[in-house]
Amino acid sequence: MRIMSFKELGGLIMDRPPRLGDVRVVAVDGRAGSGKSTFAGRLARERAQVGADVALVHTDDLLDGWGHPSNFTPYLRQWILGPLTAGGRAKYRAYDWIAKRFGTDWRDIGHPELLILEGVTTAAEQWRPTLSYSVLVDTDPGEAKRRGLERDGEAMRPEWDKWTAHEDAHFPADRTDSHVDIIVDGNPGEPHDPETEFVLVKAH
Repeated sequence: MRIMSFKELGGLIMDRPPRLGDVRVVAVDGRAGSGKSTFAGRLARERAQVGADVALVHTDDLLDGWGHPSNFTPYLRQWILGPLTAGGRAKYRAYDWIAKRFGTDWRDIGHPELLILEGVTTAAEQWRPTLSYSVLVDTDPGEAKRRGLERDGEAMRPEWDKWTAHEDAHFPADRTDSHVDIIVDGNPGEPHDPETEFVLVKAH
């Protein structure tokens, strides 16, 4: 393990060639509650601070309800990856988890030079040909679920039980941990500045 800065990671990412037309796509994968959103947000902020044109998309906004962690696939392809591949602008309608349907307003993310996709299964095999870089945020499954239930409430435990069962099946079958560029600690004990640094577990 070692401490790595988001600035260093950003440089490594930008050294990679784009693989989705002229867009570099970075996947931030890991279990629900692992710390993916926080990690992705800090990476996006670092890139924006150095002047990069960066867009951050959370697949929670593309999921059609709980269901399976990968049910965002058709929306990601149609609304975001397809238009960017063709050189156009990407936009999407975010899912409303209270109303249990997609919203009516479109969120325009333009045509960024860097697209960060955050969500469970974003580094899966089907997406690897489009990825310039991939990150797995590794957190103990029990801790990740505890965080999720703390956020969503005990009433959502049945949904969380089904969701984590899907994760338990997906990650070993996909061998995500063997294919990502780096694995980072989602619950680190090492002293570091979490706003600008993270704990690197393994690099491939």
